[in-house]
Amino acid sequence: MTVFVVLGAVLIAGALLFVVPPLLRRGLRTGATRDAVNVAVYRDQLRELEADLRAGTLAPDQHEKARGEIEARLLADVGKGDAAAQPRRYTRAAALALGLAVPICALAVYVAVGNPRALLPGTAEGANAHGVSAQQFEAMVSRLAARLKENPEDAEGWMMLGRSYAVLGRFGESSQAYAKAAARTPGDAQLLADYADALAMAQGRTLQGEPETILRRALAIDPNNVKALLLAGTAAFNRNDGAAAVRHWERVLGLLPAESDMIQRVQASIAEARSLSGSPGGKAQIAKPAQAQGGRVSGVVRLAPELAGKVAPGDTVFIFARAAEGPRMPLAILRKRGSDLPIQFSLDDSMAMAPQMKLSAFPNVVIGARVSKSANASPQPGDLQGLSGPVKVGDGKVSVVIDTELRGLAGK
Repeated sequence: MTVFVVLGAVLIAGALLFVVPPLLRRGLRTGATRDAVNVAVYRDQLRELEADLRAGTLAPDQHEKARGEIEARLLADVGKGDAAAQPRRYTRAAALALGLAVPICALAVYVAVGNPRALLPGTAEGANAHGVSAQQFEAMVSRLAARLKENPEDAEGWMMLGRSYAVLGRFGESSQAYAKAAARTPGDAQLLADYADALAMAQGRTLQGEPETILRRALAIDPNNVKALLLAGTAAFNRNDGAAAVRHWERVLGLLPAESDMIQRVQASIAEARSLSGSPGGKAQIAKPAQAQGGRVSGVVRLAPELAGKVAPGDTVFIFARAAEGPRMPLAILRKRGSDLPIQFSLDDSMAMAPQMKLSAFPNVVIGARVSKSANASPQPGDLQGLSGPVKVGDGKVSVVIDTELRGLAGK
């Protein structure tokens, strides 16, 4: 911990050496407004966050926290007047303020995306001294909305307002704000991806229709926008176009760095799309060999009688294989529906999620089956699940009984 603190102090001191002395020598430029300075600084921070998200170096939940912190600080600073900053009178005060703000902001960002409990194990779980209350945040959002009525051409402001409404769960207003931002900056692919996401949430969590049209515009501008590709793949998957879903998601895999924690989630989604051939009404089939290439496991999945009343015909049933000893990442996944139970299944190497993660690479596997109300590939509380014991690859008589309701995430 001592090394971490010392290193952090050295880095902060170095940053101050670049910022404070030039400010003391030159001061702020005449005519620069307080709002303009704030917006410029925070805009750069937001762009860096978006770049980290697109590169896969920042997980979505960490991105949400950090962006919320930055936007809350900006919302607190804007709209308080446009008085010009004096070039010399406030130079020393500004230098002092920056000298204090740099370490404070560094600490705030670390608290938002880091692990402060590793440094302070005794800190209370609910402590959040750096944050703002929900009421304060809503007041800031209202103030920004009022400011935009007076300055409706502020595209950056509309984008921030759309994001803020989304954080509050007000997706109808969020999509309207994003629409105004997109009308003023139509060439921003990331903005269009955020707009499509908010609009989909506003219209009942579906990407069909206008959201998908917006995503096509985003990908025409930037074919490598990660969020647009992920959403476009989801839209294709939801209309049973497995080939298009795989195409979009495989492109995402090529854009993510090797160490990104998003890779396994994208691979799981690709495996689901490849199993669309087992779903009623599937339009697109991904070519599979007539005979299994290498390993195969087959058998039957049944539902325990006492859980029969908890499964609806439209529920999603995932049937998967994972190594009995080794990584827990699924080696093959098949997607069915509740109405298909009991299910005769067959899993083979053609359903592999990665070339090195095939059934034939492991002597023994565990077969699992899970009923999901949300169609989420990850286990959720309330899902129904059953697991076999270890079986040999090549076994054709595996029996799996779905007999357990997941109460937490221990069923992963």
